[in-house]
Amino acid sequence: MSGRCSAAARARGDQLAGTATLVPAFLLVEHPGSWGEVALRDSRLPHATRDWLRRQAGETRVRVLLVRRPGRSGRAATGSARVFAVRTGAWCESTTLDRVEDVEGIDLRALAAARSPGLDPWPEPLLLVCTHGRHDACCAERGRPLAAALARLAPDPVWECSHLGGDRFAGNLMVLPEGLGFGWVEPSHGPALLDGLSQGLLDLDLMRGRATLPMSAQFAEVHLRRELGERRMDAVRYAGLRRGDGVVFATFEVEGATYDVAVRSTLGLPAALTCEARRDSAVPRHEVTATSVR
Repeated sequence: MSGRCSAAARARGDQLAGTATLVPAFLLVEHPGSWGEVALRDSRLPHATRDWLRRQAGETRVRVLLVRRPGRSGRAATGSARVFAVRTGAWCESTTLDRVEDVEGIDLRALAAARSPGLDPWPEPLLLVCTHGRHDACCAERGRPLAAALARLAPDPVWECSHLGGDRFAGNLMVLPEGLGFGWVEPSHGPALLDGLSQGLLDLDLMRGRATLPMSAQFAEVHLRRELGERRMDAVRYAGLRRGDGVVFATFEVEGATYDVAVRSTLGLPAALTCEARRDSAVPRHEVTATSVR
Protein backbone atom coordinates (compact mmCIF):
# COMPACT_ATOMS: atom_id res chain seq x y z
CA MET A 1 0.00 0.00 0.00
CA SER A 2 3.05 2.29 0.40
CA GLY A 3 3.14 2.99 -3.36
CA ARG A 4 -0.46 4.18 -3.49
CA CYS A 5 -1.54 7.77 -4.09
CA SER A 6 -3.02 8.22 -0.61
CA ALA A 7 0.23 7.32 1.14
CA ALA A 8 2.23 9.43 -1.31
CA ALA A 9 -0.01 12.45 -0.68
CA ARG A 10 0.47 12.17 3.07
CA ALA A 11 4.23 11.83 2.64
CA ARG A 12 4.28 14.97 0.45
CA GLY A 13 2.26 16.88 3.02
CA ASP A 14 -0.65 17.61 0.69
CA GLN A 15 -3.24 19.88 2.30
CA LEU A 16 -6.52 18.23 3.25
CA ALA A 17 -8.55 21.39 3.87
CA GLY A 18 -9.93 23.09 0.79
CA THR A 19 -10.18 19.98 -1.40
CA ALA A 20 -13.89 19.02 -1.49
CA THR A 21 -15.43 19.21 -4.96
CA LEU A 22 -18.10 21.91 -5.34
CA VAL A 23 -21.35 20.01 -6.04
CA PRO A 24 -24.72 21.82 -6.01
CA ALA A 25 -26.81 18.61 -6.08
CA PHE A 26 -26.45 14.83 -5.95
CA LEU A 27 -28.53 11.95 -7.24
CA LEU A 28 -27.69 8.67 -5.50
CA VAL A 29 -28.82 5.50 -7.24
CA GLU A 30 -28.60 2.13 -5.52
CA HIS A 31 -26.77 -0.33 -7.76
CA PRO A 32 -24.90 -3.19 -6.08
CA GLY A 33 -23.48 -4.60 -9.30
CA SER A 34 -20.05 -3.88 -10.75
CA TRP A 35 -19.35 -0.16 -11.24
CA GLY A 36 -16.44 -0.52 -13.65
CA GLU A 37 -13.80 2.17 -13.99
CA VAL A 38 -16.23 5.02 -14.75
CA ALA A 39 -19.62 4.31 -13.20
CA LEU A 40 -21.86 6.05 -15.76
CA ARG A 41 -19.92 4.49 -18.61
CA ASP A 42 -18.93 1.03 -17.41
CA SER A 43 -21.39 -0.10 -14.73
CA ARG A 44 -23.84 -2.94 -15.24
CA LEU A 45 -26.83 -0.64 -15.19
CA PRO A 46 -29.15 -1.17 -18.18
CA HIS A 47 -27.52 0.59 -21.16
CA ALA A 48 -30.41 3.00 -21.77
CA THR A 49 -30.56 3.98 -18.10
CA ARG A 50 -26.79 4.44 -17.89
CA ASP A 51 -26.83 6.64 -21.00
CA TRP A 52 -29.76 8.68 -19.65
CA LEU A 53 -27.99 9.28 -16.34
CA ARG A 54 -24.77 10.29 -18.06
CA ARG A 55 -26.59 12.68 -20.37
CA GLN A 56 -28.67 14.21 -17.56
CA ALA A 57 -25.60 14.62 -15.34
CA GLY A 58 -23.85 16.51 -18.12
CA GLU A 59 -26.81 18.75 -18.88
CA THR A 60 -27.87 19.56 -15.30
CA ARG A 61 -24.58 19.41 -13.33
CA VAL A 62 -26.28 17.07 -10.86
CA ARG A 63 -23.61 14.69 -9.58
CA VAL A 64 -24.82 11.11 -10.07
CA LEU A 65 -23.28 8.51 -7.75
CA LEU A 66 -23.99 4.81 -7.54
CA VAL A 67 -24.40 3.53 -3.98
CA ARG A 68 -24.69 0.20 -2.18
CA ARG A 69 -24.78 -1.08 1.35
CA PRO A 70 -21.40 -2.07 2.83
CA GLY A 71 -20.38 -5.72 2.85
CA ARG A 72 -21.26 -8.71 0.73
CA SER A 73 -25.00 -8.31 1.23
CA GLY A 74 -24.74 -4.82 -0.19
CA ARG A 75 -23.37 -6.28 -3.41
CA ALA A 76 -26.13 -8.86 -3.86
CA ALA A 77 -28.39 -8.24 -6.85
CA THR A 78 -31.86 -6.93 -5.99
CA GLY A 79 -34.78 -5.89 -8.16
CA SER A 80 -35.69 -2.63 -6.43
CA ALA A 81 -33.44 0.41 -6.04
CA ARG A 82 -33.35 3.15 -3.41
CA VAL A 83 -32.62 6.63 -4.79
CA PHE A 84 -31.82 9.89 -3.02
CA ALA A 85 -32.12 13.38 -4.49
CA VAL A 86 -29.96 15.79 -2.51
CA ARG A 87 -29.72 19.56 -2.70
CA THR A 88 -26.33 20.07 -1.10
CA GLY A 89 -26.44 22.01 2.15
CA ALA A 90 -30.23 22.07 2.19
CA TRP A 91 -32.42 18.95 1.90
CA CYS A 92 -32.76 15.35 0.82
CA GLU A 93 -35.62 13.38 -0.73
CA SER A 94 -35.86 9.66 -1.41
CA THR A 95 -37.95 6.83 -2.80
CA THR A 96 -37.62 3.15 -3.63
CA LEU A 97 -38.04 2.25 -7.29
CA ASP A 98 -39.48 -1.08 -8.38
CA ARG A 99 -36.86 -1.16 -11.13
CA VAL A 100 -33.68 0.87 -11.44
CA GLU A 101 -34.82 1.89 -14.94
CA ASP A 102 -37.56 3.95 -13.31
CA VAL A 103 -34.93 6.50 -12.28
CA GLU A 104 -35.51 8.01 -15.72
CA GLY A 105 -38.78 9.42 -14.36
CA ILE A 106 -37.03 11.62 -11.78
CA ASP A 107 -36.91 15.31 -12.70
CA LEU A 108 -33.22 16.15 -12.43
CA ARG A 109 -33.77 19.58 -13.95
CA ALA A 110 -35.94 20.45 -10.97
CA LEU A 111 -33.23 19.20 -8.60
CA ALA A 112 -30.62 21.26 -10.45
CA ALA A 113 -32.82 24.33 -10.00
CA ALA A 114 -33.16 23.67 -6.23
CA ARG A 115 -36.76 22.52 -6.64
CA SER A 116 -38.21 19.29 -5.28
CA PRO A 117 -38.30 16.47 -7.84
CA GLY A 118 -41.37 15.14 -6.02
CA LEU A 119 -39.88 12.37 -3.88
CA ASP A 120 -40.50 11.84 -0.16
CA PRO A 121 -38.64 14.01 2.36
CA TRP A 122 -35.68 12.18 3.94
CA PRO A 123 -34.80 13.68 7.33
CA GLU A 124 -31.82 11.50 8.25
CA PRO A 125 -28.16 12.12 7.36
CA LEU A 126 -26.38 10.04 4.74
CA LEU A 127 -22.77 8.94 5.20
CA LEU A 128 -21.14 8.12 1.88
CA VAL A 129 -17.77 6.35 1.76
CA CYS A 130 -16.04 6.11 -1.60
CA THR A 131 -15.11 2.47 -2.25
CA HIS A 132 -14.74 2.66 -6.03
CA GLY A 133 -11.73 0.40 -6.37
CA ARG A 134 -11.86 0.04 -10.15
CA HIS A 135 -11.49 3.82 -10.37
CA ASP A 136 -8.67 4.01 -7.82
CA ALA A 137 -7.18 1.24 -5.69
CA CYS A 138 -6.90 3.49 -2.62
CA CYS A 139 -10.67 3.90 -2.54
CA ALA A 140 -11.11 0.15 -2.15
CA GLU A 141 -8.16 -0.49 0.17
CA ARG A 142 -8.98 2.36 2.53
CA GLY A 143 -12.65 2.95 1.83
CA ARG A 144 -14.11 -0.51 2.32
CA PRO A 145 -12.68 -1.05 5.83
CA LEU A 146 -13.91 2.44 6.75
CA ALA A 147 -17.43 1.78 5.42
CA ALA A 148 -17.59 -1.52 7.28
CA ALA A 149 -16.41 0.09 10.54
CA LEU A 150 -18.92 2.95 10.28
CA ALA A 151 -21.74 0.55 9.40
CA ARG A 152 -21.07 -1.45 12.56
CA LEU A 153 -21.56 1.75 14.57
CA ALA A 154 -24.47 3.24 12.59
CA PRO A 155 -25.79 0.86 9.92
CA ASP A 156 -28.72 2.89 8.61
CA PRO A 157 -27.01 6.03 7.24
CA VAL A 158 -23.86 4.40 5.78
CA TRP A 159 -23.51 3.69 2.05
CA GLU A 160 -20.58 2.83 -0.15
CA CYS A 161 -20.46 5.10 -3.21
CA SER A 162 -18.74 5.47 -6.56
CA HIS A 163 -16.04 8.06 -7.27
CA LEU A 164 -16.32 11.10 -4.97
CA GLY A 165 -13.15 12.89 -6.05
CA GLY A 166 -9.82 13.38 -4.30
CA ASP A 167 -8.69 9.74 -4.46
CA ARG A 168 -5.43 10.62 -2.71
CA PHE A 169 -7.43 11.50 0.42
CA ALA A 170 -8.94 8.00 0.82
CA GLY A 171 -10.73 7.02 3.00
CA ASN A 172 -13.11 9.67 1.80
CA LEU A 173 -16.37 10.40 3.62
CA MET A 174 -19.16 12.73 2.52
CA VAL A 175 -21.97 13.70 4.90
CA LEU A 176 -25.20 14.67 3.12
CA PRO A 177 -27.21 16.78 2.79
CA GLU A 178 -24.79 19.10 4.61
CA GLY A 179 -22.09 18.42 2.01
CA LEU A 180 -19.31 17.95 4.58
CA GLY A 181 -16.26 16.21 3.15
CA PHE A 182 -13.69 14.39 5.29
CA GLY A 183 -10.49 12.68 4.16
CA TRP A 184 -7.79 10.30 5.34
CA VAL A 185 -10.43 8.83 7.63
CA GLU A 186 -9.34 5.58 9.27
CA PRO A 187 -11.70 2.99 10.78
CA SER A 188 -10.31 3.95 14.20
CA HIS A 189 -11.63 7.49 13.70
CA GLY A 190 -15.20 6.20 13.40
CA PRO A 191 -16.45 6.39 17.00
CA ALA A 192 -15.21 9.92 17.70
CA LEU A 193 -16.20 11.22 14.25
CA LEU A 194 -19.76 9.88 14.46
CA ASP A 195 -20.15 10.99 18.07
CA GLY A 196 -19.05 14.49 17.10
CA LEU A 197 -21.39 14.65 14.11
CA SER A 198 -24.29 13.52 16.28
CA GLN A 199 -23.58 16.53 18.51
CA GLY A 200 -23.15 18.89 15.57
CA LEU A 201 -19.37 19.05 15.99
CA LEU A 202 -16.76 18.89 13.21
CA ASP A 203 -13.41 17.10 13.24
CA LEU A 204 -11.17 19.83 11.80
CA ASP A 205 -8.19 17.49 11.48
CA LEU A 206 -10.11 15.34 8.97
CA MET A 207 -12.22 18.00 7.26
CA ARG A 208 -11.72 18.56 3.53
CA GLY A 209 -14.43 21.19 3.31
CA ARG A 210 -18.02 21.90 2.36
CA ALA A 211 -19.20 20.88 -1.11
CA THR A 212 -21.27 24.09 -1.16
CA LEU A 213 -18.20 26.37 -1.17
CA PRO A 214 -15.33 27.12 -3.57
CA MET A 215 -12.15 25.38 -2.45
CA SER A 216 -10.42 28.57 -1.30
CA ALA A 217 -13.42 29.38 0.91
CA GLN A 218 -13.37 25.83 2.27
CA PHE A 219 -9.75 26.33 3.31
CA ALA A 220 -10.62 29.70 4.82
CA GLU A 221 -13.43 28.19 6.89
CA VAL A 222 -11.23 25.46 8.36
CA HIS A 223 -8.48 28.01 9.10
CA LEU A 224 -10.91 30.40 10.80
CA ARG A 225 -12.44 27.61 12.85
CA ARG A 226 -8.98 26.63 14.06
CA GLU A 227 -8.19 30.21 15.02
CA LEU A 228 -11.46 30.56 16.93
CA GLY A 229 -11.51 27.02 18.34
CA GLU A 230 -14.99 26.68 16.84
CA ARG A 231 -16.16 23.15 15.98
CA ARG A 232 -19.93 23.69 16.07
CA MET A 233 -21.28 22.84 12.64
CA ASP A 234 -23.69 25.76 12.28
CA ALA A 235 -21.73 28.40 14.19
CA VAL A 236 -19.80 29.66 11.16
CA ARG A 237 -21.92 31.07 8.31
CA TYR A 238 -20.44 31.72 4.88
CA ALA A 239 -21.37 35.21 3.65
CA GLY A 240 -19.66 35.54 0.29
CA LEU A 241 -16.41 35.82 -1.62
CA ARG A 242 -14.58 38.48 -3.58
CA ARG A 243 -11.32 38.50 -5.51
CA GLY A 244 -8.53 41.04 -5.77
CA ASP A 245 -4.76 41.19 -6.36
CA GLY A 246 -4.45 37.43 -6.73
CA VAL A 247 -6.15 36.80 -3.39
CA VAL A 248 -9.61 35.50 -2.54
CA PHE A 249 -11.39 37.15 0.39
CA ALA A 250 -13.90 34.78 2.01
CA THR A 251 -16.35 36.33 4.47
CA PHE A 252 -17.90 34.50 7.41
CA GLU A 253 -20.21 35.48 10.23
CA VAL A 254 -19.59 34.02 13.69
CA GLU A 255 -21.69 35.01 16.71
CA GLY A 256 -22.37 38.53 15.50
CA ALA A 257 -18.86 39.24 14.22
CA THR A 258 -17.84 39.34 10.54
CA TYR A 259 -14.49 37.88 9.51
CA ASP A 260 -12.66 38.36 6.22
CA VAL A 261 -10.12 35.64 5.46
CA ALA A 262 -7.66 36.31 2.64
CA VAL A 263 -6.48 33.17 0.83
CA ARG A 264 -3.80 32.91 -1.83
CA SER A 265 -3.96 29.73 -3.94
CA THR A 266 -0.97 28.45 -5.90
CA LEU A 267 0.14 25.33 -7.75
CA GLY A 268 2.96 23.30 -6.25
CA LEU A 269 5.25 20.72 -7.80
CA PRO A 270 3.72 18.14 -10.16
CA ALA A 271 2.88 14.71 -8.74
CA ALA A 272 0.71 11.69 -9.49
CA LEU A 273 -2.58 12.65 -7.83
CA THR A 274 -4.28 9.26 -8.32
CA CYS A 275 -3.07 5.68 -8.49
CA GLU A 276 -4.13 5.50 -12.14
CA ALA A 277 -2.70 8.88 -13.19
CA ARG A 278 -1.04 8.75 -16.62
CA ARG A 279 0.75 12.04 -16.03
CA ASP A 280 1.72 14.24 -13.11
CA SER A 281 -0.37 17.27 -12.17
CA ALA A 282 0.47 20.31 -10.06
CA VAL A 283 -0.64 19.98 -6.44
CA PRO A 284 -2.87 22.92 -5.38
CA ARG A 285 -1.93 24.75 -2.20
CA HIS A 286 -3.70 27.45 -0.18
CA GLU A 287 -2.25 29.99 2.22
CA VAL A 288 -4.11 32.40 4.50
CA THR A 289 -2.37 35.76 4.21
CA ALA A 290 -4.59 37.76 6.58
CA THR A 291 -7.64 37.51 8.80
CA SER A 292 -9.59 40.58 9.87
CA VAL A 293 -12.72 41.12 11.95
CA ARG A 294 -15.32 43.86 11.65
